[in-house]
Amino acid sequence: MEDLEEGILEYGSTEKFLATIKKEFREGEKESVKVAELKKLEQEGKTMEEFVQEFRRAARGSRYEECPLIEEFKRGMNATIRRR
Repeated sequence: MEDLEEGILEYGSTEKFLATIKKEFREGEKESVKVAELKKLEQEGKTMEEFVQEFRRAARGSRYEECPLIEEFKRGMNATIRRR
């Protein structure tokens, strides 16, 4: 924004400016959606294999790794399986 205000950056139109802003923020938005999917994912009546597949799909692109990813996996499992 400072560069824009100082005239260092120039955009020919508002549409070009907005397109640039959207492009910059798009990746963070995708990651946020993946994290939200992980946080609401629960095994419920699914088999463990089904849950694992769904979890892997949701985890891809979330940038969660190691401990946070393991914690989300355990949280989503049925309580009886988690205790075992």
